[in-house]
Amino acid sequence: MLRRSLLPLVVLIAALLHPTPANAAGPAPHYLMTAFTNASESNMYVYDSSNATNYNLIRSNAYTPPSGLIRDPSVIKHTDGYYHLVYTTGWTGNTIGFARSADAVTWTFQRNVTVGLNGSTGSTWAPEWFRDSDGSVHVVFSASTTGTAGQFRPYRITASNSALSAWSAPTALGIPANYIDSFLVKVDGTYHNFLKNETTKYIEHATATSLNGPWTFVGTGNWAGWGSGLEGPALVRLPDNRWRIYFDNYSGGRYYYADSSNLSSFSGRTELSGLSGTARHFTVIREDSGDTTALPTGNRSLRAGSLYVRHRDYQAYLENVSSTSPLLQRQDSTFTIGAGLAHSGCYSFQAINFPGYYLRHYNMQLVLQRNDGSAIFRGDATFCARGALLESYNLPGKFLNGSLRLDPTGTAFTVTAPLA
Repeated sequence: MLRRSLLPLVVLIAALLHPTPANAAGPAPHYLMTAFTNASESNMYVYDSSNATNYNLIRSNAYTPPSGLIRDPSVIKHTDGYYHLVYTTGWTGNTIGFARSADAVTWTFQRNVTVGLNGSTGSTWAPEWFRDSDGSVHVVFSASTTGTAGQFRPYRITASNSALSAWSAPTALGIPANYIDSFLVKVDGTYHNFLKNETTKYIEHATATSLNGPWTFVGTGNWAGWGSGLEGPALVRLPDNRWRIYFDNYSGGRYYYADSSNLSSFSGRTELSGLSGTARHFTVIREDSGDTTALPTGNRSLRAGSLYVRHRDYQAYLENVSSTSPLLQRQDSTFTIGAGLAHSGCYSFQAINFPGYYLRHYNMQLVLQRNDGSAIFRGDATFCARGALLESYNLPGKFLNGSLRLDPTGTAFTVTAPLA
C-alpha cells in the first residue's frame, strides 16, 4: 500500500506520462463587428465577441476615410483573405466607400465608387455586402434622387472581378419605394430581405426566389412585436443554426437583438448589453476557428519538426533545443498551456519563466508580451487547434507557419513533454 505522502507525486508522474487533453469545445466561434457610434460619424470602431452577445472593443477610431463620413459600415471576409468594408460616405451624394484590412484592426482606404444613380441632391445610404450561393458578391444600397427626405429604393451592384474593384451598373431590387436598409440572407433557395419601412419605421420582412424579385412581404407592420422607430437590421447565423438579428432603435437611442430558428418568427427584443446607446448601425460576421482537436494542458513544449518554439528577447523563434541544452534555453522553450484567454475552447501559452507573459501574434508575427488585460491582447494570445495546426482565434483561416508568422497554410506543431 502506498504511503499517503507519496500519492501526490504518483499523481503528478501519471499526469506527465499520460497527459489529459483539455476539453475541446469544437470549432470556436468568433464574431467581428464594425460600427460607427453616437460619438462619431467619421471614425469606425471594431468589436469582437465569442458569443454574439457580449462585445469587446478592439479598437476605437480604427478607420477614418480620407474624406466624408463612415456611416453604416458593413464587413465581409473575402476569398483573398482580406476583410473588406463598404460604407456610407455622406448624407448626400452618389458614392459608397471601400476599405480593406488583413487583421480587421488596421484598415486601408481602397476607393469610392460612384453608383451613377443620383444627382447632387441625391442620397446613397446603408450599403450592405451580400455573397450569393453561386459565389457572386453584391453590395445592396438604398438610394434616393431627391435628397434625404426622398423616396428611397434598394439597388444592388455586382462585383465584376475578384479584387472587388470593378462593379456593374446599379440594378433595382424590385422593392417598392420608401424602403431603406436592406439586409439579405439566402436559405435553401429563398432570399430573405429585412428592411426598414421609411413610412411606418418598422423593420419588415420580404422573400423571393430571385435576387431581383418579385418580392413578397411576409412580415409587415409590427409583425415581430419589436415596435417602431427601428432601422439598420443585420443578421448573423449562430452555431446552433439559429439566426440573430440586430437592429438600431434610433428613436430611443438603444440597440437590440432577437433570435429565430426559421426567419419567420422571432423572439422578443433583448437590449445589447454594453453597446446599447453607443454603437450605431453595424454588421457582424461569424468565423469559426479550430476543430475538435484537444491539446494537453499544463507545462509543455511546442515542437515543429525537430525545432522547438523558444522566446528570446521577447521574440519567438524555432530553435534547436533539447533536454541537454542549458537550463535557460529549456525554460525559454517551456510554456503553460491553458484555456484560451479569449475563448475557453482554445488555448493560450504562458511563459513559465515570465509569469503573465504570453505568446501572441503582433503584426502577424509571434512574440512574447505581458497580458495587458485588453480584448485585443486576449484575442491575439488565443490559438485553436485544427488537427496539427495552430489557428489564430481572432484571425480565423490564418495559422502559425515555420517562420512563426500567421499565414493561410501553416505548419504542423506537436505538443511535447516540458523541456524544463
